[in-house]
Amino acid sequence: MKKLIIATLLSLTASAWAQAPANVEVKDAWIRATVAQQKATGAFMQLTAKADSRVVQATSPMAGVVEIHEMAMENDVMKMRAVPALALPAGKTVELKPGGYHVMLMDLKGPVKEGDVVPVSLVVEGKDGLRQTVEIKAMARALNTPAAAKAEGHGSGHKH
Repeated sequence: MKKLIIATLLSLTASAWAQAPANVEVKDAWIRATVAQQKATGAFMQLTAKADSRVVQATSPMAGVVEIHEMAMENDVMKMRAVPALALPAGKTVELKPGGYHVMLMDLKGPVKEGDVVPVSLVVEGKDGLRQTVEIKAMARALNTPAAAKAEGHGSGHKH
């Protein structure tokens, strides 16, 4: 009987956590539309956490592989690499943008057309080790739209 009560309490706690309001605010989420045969694209947004936390995982039903990536200049060469986690300091906005940190969707299951809404899930871990999933709906923008060009930094270099 004791084991049943403990199991019930644990499942209630887990489900309450899963339904808790998001600790992370997401603004201006968008994804770059693709061209024929393109198998990867980037998703961009602004993330602001209420408490120190970090993004530890990303997924999307639109892609076989989803990773958090960083682009940085190394010896005058722009390099992109996956990062194991992205820090979200409390109260500070972290911008995921072309040429910097972004969500990379690879092995796309189909084209992403301008106007499509692509679901992306971010798993955020707090200092206490508890994890929460933040569901995002990212609108696909063509590279040449004014909003994408602004985010791109007016032709700032490397493109996916």
